[in-house]
Amino acid sequence: KNRAEHYTTNFHNILGTVTDTRLPANSVDMVLMVDVYHEFDHPYEMMQSIVRGLKPGGRIFWVEYRTEDPNVPIKLLHKMSAAQARKEAALLPALEWVETIEKLPRQHIFILRKKAD
Repeated sequence: KNRAEHYTTNFHNILGTVTDTRLPANSVDMVLMVDVYHEFDHPYEMMQSIVRGLKPGGRIFWVEYRTEDPNVPIKLLHKMSAAQARKEAALLPALEWVETIEKLPRQHIFILRKKAD
């Protein structure tokens, strides 16, 4: 296939800051963060920004290395426990916990949803 057949137009880049994604309000259905959350300099502010950008019912997926598993060969500061994830999510009343999935060999999958307005 030629390159033109793979051309898409349903996205655009947004340059954010360390505290603001600059997503338009209620503009995205899903946010996938793979080994990202623990890297935020300002996690509370970034999550507030992400929540603002989510449509009601929109979901956030956090994929993070398990702190609980000492066999995961990642530095402790790059891991996150299920308890810590729940504590962080609880700071954001617009979110509700959906589930934790433990099917990956080294990472948690935490799913949160924005409550209806």
